[in-house]
Amino acid sequence: MKGGGDDAASSAAASASGPPPSLEWRFSQVFGERTAGEEVHEVDIISAIEFDKSGDHLATGDRGGRVVLFERTDTKDNVGSRRDAEQMDYSVRHPEFRYKTEFQSHEPEFDYLKSLEIEEKINKIRWCQPANGALFLLSTNDKTIKYWKVQEKKIKKISEMNIDPSKDPGSSSPLPSIANGVHADKPQDYLSKDFPFPPGGIPSLRLPLVTSLETSLVARCRRVYAHAHDYHINSISNSSDGETFISADDLRVNLWNLEVSNQSFNIVDVKPTNMEDLTEVITSAEFHPIHCNMLAYSSSKGSIRLIDMRQSALCDSHTKLFEEPEAPGSRSFFTEIIASISDIKFSKNGRYILSRDYMTLKLWDINMDSGPVASYQVHEHLRPRLCDLYENDSIFDKFECCLSGDGSRVATGSYSNLFRVFGASQGSTEAATLEASKNPMRRQIQAPARSSRSMTSVARRGSESPGSDANGNAHDFTTKLLHMAWHPTENSIACAAANSLYMYYG
Repeated sequence: MKGGGDDAASSAAASASGPPPSLEWRFSQVFGERTAGEEVHEVDIISAIEFDKSGDHLATGDRGGRVVLFERTDTKDNVGSRRDAEQMDYSVRHPEFRYKTEFQSHEPEFDYLKSLEIEEKINKIRWCQPANGALFLLSTNDKTIKYWKVQEKKIKKISEMNIDPSKDPGSSSPLPSIANGVHADKPQDYLSKDFPFPPGGIPSLRLPLVTSLETSLVARCRRVYAHAHDYHINSISNSSDGETFISADDLRVNLWNLEVSNQSFNIVDVKPTNMEDLTEVITSAEFHPIHCNMLAYSSSKGSIRLIDMRQSALCDSHTKLFEEPEAPGSRSFFTEIIASISDIKFSKNGRYILSRDYMTLKLWDINMDSGPVASYQVHEHLRPRLCDLYENDSIFDKFECCLSGDGSRVATGSYSNLFRVFGASQGSTEAATLEASKNPMRRQIQAPARSSRSMTSVARRGSESPGSDANGNAHDFTTKLLHMAWHPTENSIACAAANSLYMYYG
């Protein structure tokens, strides 16, 4: 069950030489930028972001059920001539993307049995293994998962005929013909097997010439996985075996085979016999990136369970439970609400799990279930305003989190279109607050000093002045940065601010 031993050793060696220097984040690109005062349409708001494993493609989903794909343009294949490549300063190179294509993934539906509207909003997107030059991805709304194939198709068109009709040698005295193409003065067996074709063929036989004018990207739905969830789907995750994936709702986690759309296996079921006994729900689920038999899921009580599918068909018992004990005397009406985990992510080597609850980011070592190895304060300054946040429902906002490919940094979003980046290496004091705009450092503040480690080896840092952002401005709870993704191999972040996709590099 121990994952990423080599990576752990290398990270230990890196920590011995000191933490990496803090990054200076720069603006890279923006797609769908709003002009001042421009109204944002609800259907255009981005609701999901995901890089593929190579980092060469990026997908976004929105509340209108659309999936938009972007492709990287700064790779060596697209740089140009060798001289251009040599003249480029590779020290400042960073991922650059361009619009590739988009397609309508989901449409609004109506469940007549339950009299419920099913909105088209894309909840999650996950990339699958590419094959034969085609891209594959999974997208889901509240009830239905779809498996998409995106492929280049050559558009062919009849451009001309093989001969010019005016130069047809038989055009001067055409023979009368009947409907089936046989000349009237010829016998009906004119086209029989023994008909002798002249050498070089018939000069007046007109054939169309087909040419390929252009290529277009075509998205085709290969599979639809439906009718398996009674509650809203909050997560989908691919297995490392490339053949299966999981989908999770509030009470169940189902296992699917990509090639079988009419059957799934229920592997986690937390639904009590009596629904009045329900105390917690599943909030997020993720496959281990290396071991296809292991997965983790989080709950609304702030716990993470690691399960091994080899133990039993229904994984009601967990292999490990990760939760932080509640501080004595700190319980309040909001305790359980703010403890609810909105997102979990495995590190690339599978050794760590990053979790996000309303107030904090926590980093867990899967080999140590006594508590998180690090904790980063994101919204601690909002604690005095929990009553206001509860009244306007902001306390139920679900912020996502992400890790860098090397696991040395973590990031998550906040209000006022701000996002936070923290150093996760041993001894690092990096804690940056950036704004999703063309000037991300506008809200940059001096990183607070790292507090000494407690007995549980938990580092806590990142708190700000209460009730305000880095500049002392009041927080705008209507502009929230919920969705973001970290490039798998480089220090590049993509984040969604309403309908705009911002990209930064460090």
